[in-house]
Amino acid sequence: MSGAIRHAEASDAEMIQSVETAADALLIDALGAWSWPPAGDGVSRLASPGFLLVVEEETSHSPVGFVHVLDVDGHAHLEQLSVVPSAGRQGHGRDLVIAALEEARERGYSRVTLRTYAEVPWNAPFYASCGFLESIPETPFLRELVDTESALGLDRYGRRVQMTVELDPAARR
Repeated sequence: MSGAIRHAEASDAEMIQSVETAADALLIDALGAWSWPPAGDGVSRLASPGFLLVVEEETSHSPVGFVHVLDVDGHAHLEQLSVVPSAGRQGHGRDLVIAALEEARERGYSRVTLRTYAEVPWNAPFYASCGFLESIPETPFLRELVDTESALGLDRYGRRVQMTVELDPAARR
């Protein structure tokens, strides 16, 4: 593991928003998406149903990323994965995804979904390497996400896809 992972705390709210803003800057640049929506509010993320995990660098114990998994109608949805660019490509994102899947499994979820860009290397191809497969939005919440993304204009920057990973309950540690 490349860093220590822990549950987010109320004192992490400001850091969560700043990490997402820094990570979004990389995506904005890659997509040429100069009218990108602002990063989510850390307080709102912490208050939403589900869970939020933070990764800290082992040497400095500084938070460098987070994963936010929503619980919507008993369904686990990976809403956001962000790692500051200066800590990128060091395994933090993968560690966060693995930890989020384990946490979801322990909470009794049978699958986790997400929505992302199909062609951005650190989006769909990365999630595919973590076991996610392209899927069809099956629930009202997931179909609503497609409409929300369209209303925000996210689809003008590239093809958006839903991805799902099935969780094997027997794989619990």
